[in-house]
Amino acid sequence: MIWKQPINESVINDMGKNTLMETLGIQILEIGDDFIKASMPVDHRTVQPFRILHGGASVALAESLGSFAGTLCLENLNTHTIVGVEINANHLKSVKEGEPPVTGTVKPIRIGKTIQVWQIDICNAKNQLICTSRITLAVIQIK
Repeated sequence: MIWKQPINESVINDMGKNTLMETLGIQILEIGDDFIKASMPVDHRTVQPFRILHGGASVALAESLGSFAGTLCLENLNTHTIVGVEINANHLKSVKEGEPPVTGTVKPIRIGKTIQVWQIDICNAKNQLICTSRITLAVIQIK
């Protein structure tokens, strides 16, 4: 297991209250040994004017997953935190409003002492890849 912090799905979901995660309906579904999986609805909160999933909503899901994963890999949350350095996303397939929620899964590419890189794949209900994203995080000292 790569996680250094004791955590479960309900704790992360509670942390997401009154944040963008709650606004977009993002829910953590599962935490595995080296991944975190979450869902996001395709509804009025997450679609663009043409009634398909907004690319920015996909990026918000990816960044949320990457940030949680990066934080859970820190040894001491009192002395270090993570900050985003770069995120990219390739939008590969559209999802129409009203379709079942999309699911994002984050896995590590590299977990270093100062830099972390995470891969986030977002799939539709048929498990087809609709967006692939990569986030780079810097580990910084706070005390």
